[in-house]
Amino acid sequence: MTAVESSKAAATNRRPQIWPLSLKAYHALGEMGLIPENTELLYGQVFQKMSKSPRHCVLFMRLLELLQRAVPPGLHVRPEQPIICGDSEPEPDLSVIHGSINDYRREHPSTAELVVETCLSSHDYDRSKLRAYAISGVKEVWLVLEPERQIEVHRQPAGQQFAQRTIHGPGGQLTSGVLPQLVLDLDALFAD
Repeated sequence: MTAVESSKAAATNRRPQIWPLSLKAYHALGEMGLIPENTELLYGQVFQKMSKSPRHCVLFMRLLELLQRAVPPGLHVRPEQPIICGDSEPEPDLSVIHGSINDYRREHPSTAELVVETCLSSHDYDRSKLRAYAISGVKEVWLVLEPERQIEVHRQPAGQQFAQRTIHGPGGQLTSGVLPQLVLDLDALFAD
């Protein structure tokens, strides 16, 4: 192959370059209005968040009420608020965080005891966040799989993944590993 042929082959196999954003750049661009609302930063890339169906909202509200009743002093529930996870800033549907709300006036939390993502049609996208959550040491993640009427639980963060994965449901109960007072009746959660 000649140098010209090699150059042509390289040009036809080129892919567009991706220029990842840092958290600092993401925030600066957002403050200037250059990043649309309802986005989250994952692994240096900006993703548009999905719209929420009525079913998603009902599951979210049921889980929010349950968490608010179960969370002991020293922890608080953050609905749809960012968590800093290395080069990512996902906005889980719900998270349970150490400290008070006022502890995070200057910076978002960098980990959580529990993160809950409600998945009606976003299973793959929400699973893609697991690496970020594991890296930041989130102790437990619930993926609420509405079509399957199940909850996929990830525990024991180890590097870039979770060491334990279990599926709960349909039916039965789920007890949180990090908040043992949090017991969820899956039939009641998924009731029509």
